[in-house]
Amino acid sequence: MAKKLDKIIVIDLEATCWEGAPPEGEESEIIEIGLCVLDVPTGGRSDKRGILVRPQRSQLSNFCIRLTTLTPEMLSTGLAFAEACTLLRDEYDSWRYTWASYGDYDRLMLAAQCEAWGVPYPFGSSHINVKNLLALHLGLEHEVNLVRGTALVGLPFEGTIHRGVDDAWNIAAVLSRVLLGRDR
Repeated sequence: MAKKLDKIIVIDLEATCWEGAPPEGEESEIIEIGLCVLDVPTGGRSDKRGILVRPQRSQLSNFCIRLTTLTPEMLSTGLAFAEACTLLRDEYDSWRYTWASYGDYDRLMLAAQCEAWGVPYPFGSSHINVKNLLALHLGLEHEVNLVRGTALVGLPFEGTIHRGVDDAWNIAAVLSRVLLGRDR
């Protein structure tokens, strides 16, 4: 089946993290899938969504709580990782669309966790690295973080940094500006 090219699914992942190495027996795992749908013809953004994922192989550290603002109480109502991936496929036809993230971390983390946990990968092979695309578009000497990236294209950062839902929204704005020269 042919790829659909009218929308791009923009994703930003948050994962359990620590200052230094994880405690023995724990591993970094996805705890939020931030999502925004970018309408390619208009540059409009929609479906701003944060899919919370219950950690199954680690605990939230105080560092992670401070960084992401996610708490164990919030995540206790989240989906299992496999359910979150099914939601992406079923509600967004994620495998039929190009998807984007800011950098390669999200693509690599999602692929690794799907493989390690035996969960079908929810996306197809078409991925846009917005961080790299922005640097190339602006002729930068190196890639820049998302807050700097939004500023470089004349946009304010909206929301809380390191919250997947807000990061995906801002990534979609940057991608819209790079692709179409405008934002919505």
